[in-house]
Amino acid sequence: MRHPERHTERLWLRQWREEDLDALAEMDADPEVMRYIGDGSPSTRERTTAALARARAAWDERGYGLFAAEEPATGELIGWVGLAVPTFLPEIMPTVEIGWRLRRRSWGRGYATEAAREVLAFAFDEVALDHVVSICHVDNHASTRVMAKLGMTFDRTTRVPAHGQPVQVMSLTREAFRASADGVLPRPPARRPARS
Repeated sequence: MRHPERHTERLWLRQWREEDLDALAEMDADPEVMRYIGDGSPSTRERTTAALARARAAWDERGYGLFAAEEPATGELIGWVGLAVPTFLPEIMPTVEIGWRLRRRSWGRGYATEAAREVLAFAFDEVALDHVVSICHVDNHASTRVMAKLGMTFDRTTRVPAHGQPVQVMSLTREAFRASADGVLPRPPARRPARS
């Protein structure tokens, strides 16, 4: 099965290679990068190796997954952006999540928003999803801003059962994405009260 690749103005969203492990392990070992991921602990090389194997297998299992994000100008892997099934949060299942993780020196350059827009087009046009969510720690304001730029709207706050971290769930439909792509952002609904 041939897996897709996508290009944005500044990024190449491609499939994973074995040689990506070193850059991925370095990123996942950075405490600042991992601050709002899972329980907030940096990852080990072994855990990153297993995560990379799962990321590669997901494409064969589902026909979608995480894209490796490469900066063509430098040839460097800067992180990933893609689609996954958020089984860690059973209360919102079944659904598909869009997420991203970038190395620290690539933060603040608009890469996450740029790549996520391309992945959303893939999700809605090629995978034919009707709806996606995005999930982040309630204190991860940078990711929340990206979600807002993508036209996502607030769904709920809750806690991840495995480690109790408080997270915010944002939501986007195919119709809302197409409207935002045309420059008309949907009006966000009133915020629901947070769950304890």
